Amino acid sequence: MKIAIVGAGKLGLKITHALVGGDHAITIIDTDAEVLNKISQTYDVLTIEGNAKQISLLKDKGIGEFDFLIACTDNDELNIVIASFAKKLGCQKVIARVRDPEHMYQIDFIKETMGIDHIVNPDLAITLEIYKYLVEKYTLTNGIFSSGKVAIIQFHTRRFKKLIGMSLVEVSKTLPNMLVVAISRNGKIIIPHGKHYVEEGDTLYLIGERSEIHELHAKVHERGKYTNLQKVMIIGGGKTGFYLASKLSEFGVAVKVIERDKERCYYLSTHLDDVMVLHGDATDSAFLEDENIEEMDAFVSATGFDEENLLLALMAKQKGVEDVISKVSHSNYKDLIEKMGIDMALNPQDIVTSNILRYIQGSKKIISSLLVQGQAEIMEIIATEDMTFSNISLKDLSLPDGVLIAAIHRGQQVIIPNGNTRILKDDKVTIFCLLDELSELEKLITHKKSFL
Repeated sequence: MKIAIVGAGKLGLKITHALVGGDHAITIIDTDAEVLNKISQTYDVLTIEGNAKQISLLKDKGIGEFDFLIACTDNDELNIVIASFAKKLGCQKVIARVRDPEHMYQIDFIKETMGIDHIVNPDLAITLEIYKYLVEKYTLTNGIFSSGKVAIIQFHTRRFKKLIGMSLVEVSKTLPNMLVVAISRNGKIIIPHGKHYVEEGDTLYLIGERSEIHELHAKVHERGKYTNLQKVMIIGGGKTGFYLASKLSEFGVAVKVIERDKERCYYLSTHLDDVMVLHGDATDSAFLEDENIEEMDAFVSATGFDEENLLLALMAKQKGVEDVISKVSHSNYKDLIEKMGIDMALNPQDIVTSNILRYIQGSKKIISSLLVQGQAEIMEIIATEDMTFSNISLKDLSLPDGVLIAAIHRGQQVIIPNGNTRILKDDKVTIFCLLDELSELEKLITHKKSFL
């Protein structure tokens, strides 16, 4: 497919990295020549220096022949205009990044009026994942996800203490015909391999045949434990803080938002109902103590600075807050996060990139997908004969650590695969993938290149 990406910022680069492994011709448009030069040295893409708001540029580059245009500059209005222009000029599908809450209240009207096919919002996307974690606690609906004869269950090790200390080989003997596809440990999702052991405090994700998984679910499911969320402190009154405070307040939670910018505090206080907005510096531990941080059921650090978010999250954990969540936009910190022991760290760019990829691929490849703690994705794919991973033993695929072929539904049979298993045409394949490995997954499910 021919795909144009307008805006070479963090999101544009993340999307490029994810798509470049697939069978796509990618064009990146930006006004910064230096950034484009670095991109052209890293990726096999076409770069164009210029303002995509100029209709002449879009026409000259033949935007009418493109399958997709993704407008992801740091300006909402610019993204809306560029996407609308591209659609009018014949681009098949257009996607725009729009973040402002005032736009989100009229999003359907914007899409219809401007001819935009799909709108993504990193701040709202991360808010929905945090809200789901705090309010429902389960990533999977009610702790279980079923599709056809395959099902996945999520449960905490306190519900099955016998598994603590076991290797994955021992777990497979205790729970035959099932596979541990992921472990949530200290705020980080791990796709485990033979070297891993189950530890106290882990949350496990297992896959297997539906009837057996439902039997296990009846034994390990926790009912009603997480309905007592009452007090939440949010650090940072930006767009993420705004969306999250609004949703939690609607749910009936007492929310405190701490923001250091006085003007922003005024905006928040006039646009949020039943939310306490405090002007102050959250890095001042005495200030947090005065605001009773120890009494909070949850603490969310959502400033624009990763280092500050992680520092504040660590401070909250040391104060004994049960659920501590941090917004982290750089994947460099993923190993540090696990050592810090915070409960959840989310990257908004990863979440939105996953959303965009699923939209681009549509129903042709992905028949369903589900985010897991905002860090990984479960997806079901109908295999075709010309996909890269078809008709090859899994041991010969050299799968990266962050991608796991979890189950194969073939006819009436559910297969928990091993190294000798081959994926055949029309198999329904369940895959577990870390969001930062989406580019590797794209290579696996793309069509084999022909050199005729």
